Amino acid sequence: MPDIRSSVIYQIYPRSFADSNGDGIGDLRGIISKLDYLADLGVDVLWLSPIFQSPNADNGYDISDYEAIMPEFGTMTDFDELLAQAHQRGLRLILDLVVNHSSDEHRWFQESRKSKDNPYRDYYIWQPPGGGLPTNWQSFFSGPAWDLDETTGEYYLHLFAKKQPDLNWENPALRQEIYRMMRFWLDKGVDGFRMDVIPFLSKDQDFPDYPEGRFGDLTIHANGPRIHEFLHEMHQEVLGHYPSVITVGEGFGVSAEQANLYVGDRREELQMIYHFDHAVPREEHRFLNPAPEFTLPELKAIFAKWNTALDTGEDAPGWQNIYFGNHDNPRILSRFGDPERFHYESATVLATVLLTQRGTPSLYQGDELGMSNCLFEDISEFDDIQVKNAWAALVAPDMDPAKQMQFLKTANRIARDHARTPMQWSDAPHAGFTTGSTTWLKVNPNYPTVNAAGQDSPPRSVLNYYRQLLRWRKQTPTLHTGTYRDLLPEHPTLWAFERAHESGTFVTVANFSEERVVLPAEVEGKAVLGNYAEPDGDLRAWEVRVYVH
Repeated sequence: MPDIRSSVIYQIYPRSFADSNGDGIGDLRGIISKLDYLADLGVDVLWLSPIFQSPNADNGYDISDYEAIMPEFGTMTDFDELLAQAHQRGLRLILDLVVNHSSDEHRWFQESRKSKDNPYRDYYIWQPPGGGLPTNWQSFFSGPAWDLDETTGEYYLHLFAKKQPDLNWENPALRQEIYRMMRFWLDKGVDGFRMDVIPFLSKDQDFPDYPEGRFGDLTIHANGPRIHEFLHEMHQEVLGHYPSVITVGEGFGVSAEQANLYVGDRREELQMIYHFDHAVPREEHRFLNPAPEFTLPELKAIFAKWNTALDTGEDAPGWQNIYFGNHDNPRILSRFGDPERFHYESATVLATVLLTQRGTPSLYQGDELGMSNCLFEDISEFDDIQVKNAWAALVAPDMDPAKQMQFLKTANRIARDHARTPMQWSDAPHAGFTTGSTTWLKVNPNYPTVNAAGQDSPPRSVLNYYRQLLRWRKQTPTLHTGTYRDLLPEHPTLWAFERAHESGTFVTVANFSEERVVLPAEVEGKAVLGNYAEPDGDLRAWEVRVYVH
């Protein structure tokens, strides 16, 4: 098995990847049909967003049966074939482990809500009214994080949607149920898990209100008092018995200074964690008062800080999963690039910077084509519960035209649906995603010019640049484990960093602007990779080069 530090993860959002039966919804057999494409791309690990049975209140992150396949996606036989076919091509496959919460349609919750003395009652977190809501905690998806269940007259906790009650990890029986489920998938041959909001599993059992001045700060739910006990137990009970298992923790609320508590070499918890320091702010109020995008120096400082932190302290070294985009963020080309005027150049700048960073990179489906945000012209075109709930809370009460305009403008910049539009396979109707007459979510109208088939042959395409870059990365040990040093932390438009290892030293220098920039003296050596045909002195608009010396 390849070392995870030399691997590249590719995230598949199954609903939007490829539809095999014409119903407008991506499925497992659609993924099977594209495995050759993925192997040829040069990635190593496939991460599937949830494929389990779900009522889809939050597109599969509300699971009603952890050991059944969502019927829209196919059958367990389809999954077994997908796993076998991926392994035949040398691709490893990891699943999304969503165990902070379940669906309210899961049999555990259906039992839990029946009575206060039901054997499953303590599988979830219940609190008596006491004159009102148990705490002032807010949901990620707008409104209070507590909902009154009339059957027993108590509130249950849901840090996400009302249909996503939080599981009670204080209950040993619940934990053993989850460990048994994890073994079920690992015994099938699944190669590991990406773990959803993993720092949230442990809750402060005093259930305090938000600290003064931090109302609505959802990071307070991370890093609870028993989180490391629970993760160590998970390792002892499950993960440690599968030597080649891959574990990636979603680290919302985990600071750089806390990271090694999760992934330090001696911790026996997780292999990798990824952070949210450079993610788009998505709190409810941001739809009317949007935060500005990060400047390049701010972005560079985040990466440098995490690299330093993972090598610091008694639990060091640790390791991280690095990314620019995923299913919870808008398209990276629209965030950090210039999709209209410098589509190829800026898409390949982002590819090179990510894939020469320190850490195990994750690519999100379609980034290798330079897919960008899709314009949604009306609230009815959005699918995401986060957008819909925020609209209901902020705009619907008075339908003020100015609020509507501001909300839609912001949603068209930061909404999660931008990453979820169907994959653009060709210039055929519906981007070749389906043979049917409709798609579950709007297709980006730029698909006739931005699609996989159109980029397959031309040497100068985003897709072929990714292929070349991924092949080169695989053959370059310095990029797997070498040190990281930012050469120009304050430069407003250049990102230049050094990767050093006993096998060689490389420098990546990228121009994040349309203006020519003088090549700095700090960058020297022989150019071995770039997105322009030949180096030409100064760095041109959105030019990137990698030098060896």
